[in-house]
Amino acid sequence: MLHRWRVITYMEIRAVFTMGCNIMMLEAMLLVFLMISLTICSTEGFQQQWPVPYKRFDFRPKTDPYCQARYTFCPSGFENGSIPKMKDEDIIDVYRLQAPVWEFKYGDLLGHFKIMHDAVGFRSSITGKNYTAEWYELFQLGNCTFPHLRPNMEEPFWCNQGAACFYEGIDDEHWKSNGTLVPVARMSGGMFNQMSKWLKEDNDTGIYYETWTVQEPTRAKPRVWFESYDCSKFVLRTYQKIWELGATFNKEIQTNYTRIFLYSGEPVYLGNVSSIFGPHGNKSLAEDIRMFYTPFRPPHSFKEFLISILAIYDEVVLHKTFYLFYNFEYWYLPMEYPYIKLTYEEIPLPSNKHV
Repeated sequence: MLHRWRVITYMEIRAVFTMGCNIMMLEAMLLVFLMISLTICSTEGFQQQWPVPYKRFDFRPKTDPYCQARYTFCPSGFENGSIPKMKDEDIIDVYRLQAPVWEFKYGDLLGHFKIMHDAVGFRSSITGKNYTAEWYELFQLGNCTFPHLRPNMEEPFWCNQGAACFYEGIDDEHWKSNGTLVPVARMSGGMFNQMSKWLKEDNDTGIYYETWTVQEPTRAKPRVWFESYDCSKFVLRTYQKIWELGATFNKEIQTNYTRIFLYSGEPVYLGNVSSIFGPHGNKSLAEDIRMFYTPFRPPHSFKEFLISILAIYDEVVLHKTFYLFYNFEYWYLPMEYPYIKLTYEEIPLPSNKHV
């Protein structure tokens, strides 16, 4: 096990130097992370639904000024998230778009680790215009995966909103040079307009990004405890919706997606922010959660980075412990081998009943 950790650490160190010792590496290499010991709350007598349903909201809240993005979210998107209306008789080609994360800055570097970003492209046959739809983090991946520990706040502070971005054009060079740009489906303009209404509702009610898929260790039919909610899930939801509307898919095309797994036994519910960190909360548990997330703070030196990696390895692998923040609630994960894994696996296009 020690040898396995050294291999991962070497990859991390290599990435640090490759990226100029930039802390953005922590956002790209989510291959080694999480947690610390705690007092577990009992769920006896409670019938838990697995996977835990992703919580939807009535509206999207304003972002906190404390949350700042390294790169502006959706800089060329249409005002107020609007989407141009197509003529009903239009024929819209749908494209699968995939490229390495941060391809615009690091080329195909993260593609070697199969860390890919997904989006959907559209082309109108009447106007000839192209469009791109993608869903990603408002404040970059690291902020969605780990919280800030602010000195004036007892509870961890999260900048974990994600949202859809729809804009005119498809950057052919971006998607083709190190990734994928292929047509996968065709639909009418009327279907596109219905999809646009759905996309706005989906975006207004699904407000936060979730990096991890959490499940039992790999076996024949592992139980999934929590589903991720990220760019690939947006693409899958969009494909499913346009299939339901009657789009025709080219089912011969293979579609693979990046997924980051945490492996654990059955999770234990701990409580929400108020019940853990409030005036009558569990002080011991609150401190454990803060201590767990401490190694994930951006290090100020290479030495701090190595110390953080050792602390994370100790908690996740040796103590087999992880705290997950999901639906604005905290869960305890009893970690199991292989603990954490990045995969690039096939998820087929929707079955085509309309061909």
